[in-house]
Amino acid sequence: MRCLLLRAAGTLLRRRSLSGPLLLLGVAACLFYQSLTAARNHRNRLRSGPQQQQREVRTAAEDVLMETRELVCSLEDLRAQVQVSSQRLLPSRRRRRAVVLTGRRSVWDPEVQLYQRVLQQTGFQVQTSRYAETSSFLRPGDGGWSLLLCLSSSEQSCLRRISFSQLQRHQTVNLLPGLMEAFSDAGGGVCRFYSSLPPTGSDLPMRLHSCGSTNQKLQIPSDSDSPVEAPPPALVAMVNVYVLVTSVTPLTSFLHDISVVMTNQQPRVRPVKLRDFLLQQLRPTNSHQALGQVKQVIGEVLQAATANETQRPISKCVLCFQLLTFTLLFSGSVSPVVVQVNSDWTFSSLSDETFEGQITKDLILEDVMNFLLPLRAHLKDTHLKDTHLETDTHLETDTHLETDTHLEDTHLEDTHLEDTHLSSSETREQLGSCRTTECLSENQLLLLLQFQQQIKTPSAFQPISPSISSSSSSSFGVSDLLTRIRSFYELQTNISCRTDEAEEPTNQQPAQSSSQDEGSCVDPHLRQIYTDPALTLTPPFSPQVKEYQAEVTFDTVTIRIRPEPMSSACRVHLDEHRGPRMANFPVGLGKSRISILVTDGADPEPVVMTIYTVHVFRESRPSLPMFGDHVMCSFLQDCGLQVQPGRFCGLQPHISSEGPDQTCSSGDVPGRWVVPCLSCSDNRTCDWREVAWQPDGCYHPLVDRPLLQDCMTDRKVMFIGDSTNRGMMYFLMERVNSSLEDWGKAHDTLVYQNLNGGRSLISYSYYPQFWLEKKQRPTFRRALLQLLNRSRPLENSNRTVLVVGGVQWLNTDHLRTVAEVLDRESLGNILVVVKSLGMGFHLPVDGIRSLSLTEIQNLYRENANIIATAKHHGYEVIDTFSITMGRYKEFLQGRCACHFHEVEKLWSTKPPSDTSSTTNRTRTAPGLSSQSALSDTDQEAESKPPTYHVRGPVNQVYSEILLSRICPKTRN
Repeated sequence: MRCLLLRAAGTLLRRRSLSGPLLLLGVAACLFYQSLTAARNHRNRLRSGPQQQQREVRTAAEDVLMETRELVCSLEDLRAQVQVSSQRLLPSRRRRRAVVLTGRRSVWDPEVQLYQRVLQQTGFQVQTSRYAETSSFLRPGDGGWSLLLCLSSSEQSCLRRISFSQLQRHQTVNLLPGLMEAFSDAGGGVCRFYSSLPPTGSDLPMRLHSCGSTNQKLQIPSDSDSPVEAPPPALVAMVNVYVLVTSVTPLTSFLHDISVVMTNQQPRVRPVKLRDFLLQQLRPTNSHQALGQVKQVIGEVLQAATANETQRPISKCVLCFQLLTFTLLFSGSVSPVVVQVNSDWTFSSLSDETFEGQITKDLILEDVMNFLLPLRAHLKDTHLKDTHLETDTHLETDTHLETDTHLEDTHLEDTHLEDTHLSSSETREQLGSCRTTECLSENQLLLLLQFQQQIKTPSAFQPISPSISSSSSSSFGVSDLLTRIRSFYELQTNISCRTDEAEEPTNQQPAQSSSQDEGSCVDPHLRQIYTDPALTLTPPFSPQVKEYQAEVTFDTVTIRIRPEPMSSACRVHLDEHRGPRMANFPVGLGKSRISILVTDGADPEPVVMTIYTVHVFRESRPSLPMFGDHVMCSFLQDCGLQVQPGRFCGLQPHISSEGPDQTCSSGDVPGRWVVPCLSCSDNRTCDWREVAWQPDGCYHPLVDRPLLQDCMTDRKVMFIGDSTNRGMMYFLMERVNSSLEDWGKAHDTLVYQNLNGGRSLISYSYYPQFWLEKKQRPTFRRALLQLLNRSRPLENSNRTVLVVGGVQWLNTDHLRTVAEVLDRESLGNILVVVKSLGMGFHLPVDGIRSLSLTEIQNLYRENANIIATAKHHGYEVIDTFSITMGRYKEFLQGRCACHFHEVEKLWSTKPPSDTSSTTNRTRTAPGLSSQSALSDTDQEAESKPPTYHVRGPVNQVYSEILLSRICPKTRN
């Protein structure tokens, strides 16, 4: 067979102006039928000769197998010629272009982003448009694109605009018009093809109303769906399966191994391999039978739906395809019934919160691209003008072909067999008895090549059509050849065309899915990082790249993330060894970091094998610099979180006089944020750099550094509380010293004696120590006594200051404990400043508590009780809850979303940019600007070791109020 093919090809290949791979297609197309028929006739002659008795041992089935083997080997030879021709040529300078029509979906829609990501990873340059009519990439006759994907809301646009009969050989569309029409709604959910079936059509394993936009979701089958006489085990389930149709005439279709299942025992919808599900529900024998029934039922429905397509002109789009979703109902039997057919793939029943729908769709789309594209790549990337092949033919020996290829920028798709300079008489002479009706067309041969590759290559797809049962031992039609190819690989997988080939797995022995394999973690990489909202990673995700950057808008305060490993044998943890696989992360202003650890899953301690890092930058609030006229606006609370339901939310016009001229008598005077805007109805027109906290009827003075240093001389300031309290402490230290030379996230007791040239002492005790078991945590009384002892000697006057408070742990009992301890320690006259509660824990973050709106409103009332109790004891109060309430979105790093400060390292001696002086700034009201910290003007010029800076405008405001309460007699 091989010699016969190549000898015949040798004569034709001497001709000029023939395209190598396409010429091979044309030659082989007219030789398959002839060679197979000749081989059979030759064997029949042998049987009638003297050795007939020995030849009769071979059965008819063996004859068919040998003929099919010759066919398969010829296809493999032909494929090798196409690949060699492609590899000998220079690769195309342009990447393959894919056009995605999004319809009503925006380019930021998760599904559109999914298509773009998968296509880019498979080597496509992706361009998007909404509809075919408005796309500049789909001009008539434009052969520059290779793949056109029409998403659900753009399908009709594609069918109107795209002429499937005019498509070039390399062009692929994800629609099969005949299939779309067959499964369209003829009225009342009746499939169009069903309405035209003869009366016997009612025997189809399919419900009448199974088509149309019914938007059916998976419903839990009830026990009544299972017949009483059904023998155990009775399978009652609703299953979505995904079918890939690659040709209508002849029909070729494949079943993906992932399904979406819901049973009456497990109502949670979940994706699972269909084989595994059936094996779990049924015995091995029954599960095998059920899988066969699934294929048979789908095949019967597809065959009925495409029966009328044989009367239509064959489309030139040989490489077009379509994905369908079949919803099957098992009602106590191993044979299901089709209850819904969707001309797209649907995952609406899967949970969006766990990314199951997105992950399943991603897996299937990736499998589809890998399944369909290899042959297309060879056709697209070959560029030929003249191909000269010299043939040295020796009878009864192998044919040797030498190819001298000259390259030009002419695309393969522009070369047609019609360009060959062969007369019809020459063709008949060289092809012998080949008649038009007996020869395969180029498209038919291309279909054979495609099917043979798909059936041979291990993948997640199993063949449905053509069915093996439809095979004929005497026919050589295209459908019969396809059936023979399938039978060959399904029944004789150990037969190879070359003796030097090792046995390879085929599509009848599906390769382990990348997400379902087992064993040890030998490939510790991620296959994808799923996020909500979808992050645009820079660089684009690749399993080999370990570090990424991403930006989000100001209003994005959380990111849900789920990384997926290449192998299910590997484990993924977020941030730490035992961290969750999927989690909600708060995203503070500025930079945040998410670490993804890929481990081997070993117990008791997993080994980290790979670390991926995603750096997320969250933008500041959109701001418009002030130019010309503006109005003053104020706000108390954000409309997205109304802590005080009876008060206004959002921006309101702010009317005030020139400004109060008296200082505030306490740090808890009610107030509001004031900001200049072009319009109070649009917060995007405000200059948020100028936002300031404005107490009602008074102002908090800013304390100049010289006065602050004098005020702090011979004073001791003790802080007890959590990290928010510690942020105020470090702010005070930086303001007094003009720089912060020491910093740490201390969770114990600290004492700083070098403040203010050694004239001031600062001490700190972390409370509560929440990471310890409740019984092991030091009590507040014990922590306070330890802080007092570490800070002694202490003077019983306002030269000693105690600052107590935190986010949300403080209550009135703690204040009574403070009074009792100070009285017992003879320190009843020291200055006590209470930092009240603050915003935090208001986001749905995994691993920590999350407060509801009602609980936050209760906190506001608790805060009022704390303030009243503190004043009852004669303590100063800073109402940080009211200050943070309106700017709760402006938190910085930390899972609690409660930190309004962070410490950054400085390597230069220049003052930090956000601590520039505002003493000369024109102010419309004497409020505390969130950019108003005073910088030191006499910094030394020489280089110093790195220092630190406390940044955070909200923390800056209430820390300045703290300084004004510690030093109340100083003035600006």
